[in-house]
Amino acid sequence: MRALVTGADGFVGRHLLEALARTGYDAVLGAGGPQGAGDFFPIDLGDGDTLRAALDVAKPDIVFHLAAQASVHDAQTDPQTTYDVNIMGTARLMRAIRSYRDDGHAAPRVVLSSSADVYGARDRGDYPLTELLELRPANPYASSKVAAEAILLGEARTFDLDVVVARSFNHIGPGQDARFAVASFALQLARIADGAPPILLVGNLDAERDFLDVRDVVEAYIALAARGRRAEIYNVCSESAVSLKRVLGELIGIAHVPVEVRDDEEQMRPADTPLLIGSNAKIVSVTGWKPKIPLSRSLHDIYEDAKARMAKERV
Repeated sequence: MRALVTGADGFVGRHLLEALARTGYDAVLGAGGPQGAGDFFPIDLGDGDTLRAALDVAKPDIVFHLAAQASVHDAQTDPQTTYDVNIMGTARLMRAIRSYRDDGHAAPRVVLSSSADVYGARDRGDYPLTELLELRPANPYASSKVAAEAILLGEARTFDLDVVVARSFNHIGPGQDARFAVASFALQLARIADGAPPILLVGNLDAERDFLDVRDVVEAYIALAARGRRAEIYNVCSESAVSLKRVLGELIGIAHVPVEVRDDEEQMRPADTPLLIGSNAKIVSVTGWKPKIPLSRSLHDIYEDAKARMAKERV
């Protein structure tokens, strides 16, 4: 099996490449940003020619489409760029796949990394969220993912392409950008442990999230590539919600440092969803995938990764 991974130089992409190698994919082409890096083939979601060139080189059986503008905060600051990357970038990828097929190649299956943000805020009775609920995007990022999903499903029905949508809930793990809450907590704690002032800035700690380790997430993507049903949507989640307050408390215990926690207005989102918890019954029943990594291990590994990053900052 051969795979093309858009966004392979990102947080999830790096973990996916490692998992694909372990799974036995005999050729994996990581497609990075416009400049490329190392072994990554250079692509640009704004340039359909680079997407078609990546397909010609990779000759993939599967395309894992991870490349996206993934920050809710950045999407609210600059919605247009988010729409250009997440919506039009997905449309250009699908056009490149149609062109590739029209030239006589077998079209690859496409697995889209979408987001549970598409569900928006819900009544308590709606939880755990299932794939059959209507969508209520509450920010530009969520709207862009709704549109990307619609593009894939429309292409499947109109042009007979093979697509699967993975609606991922909050994933965490080593290597995540510190713009995201859990990675930010860990990096701040590592700096405090190294002698920085014991003040930790946070956003809304009351929000409850369905956290899943990124290493479980990428195993779900591989399972969907192999066994997911064509033109269907699958939640990728743990089926349990944890407050950010509890996550922070566990990280403080792991770091074993005294801290003063302060609210940071810049980290408060105007349209924050108070609770996200999903049902994974569909993906479990269809593929057999189940999450394996407990939150305690994820947080320990995240803190160790933060300490390593902090050490690099000192060099």
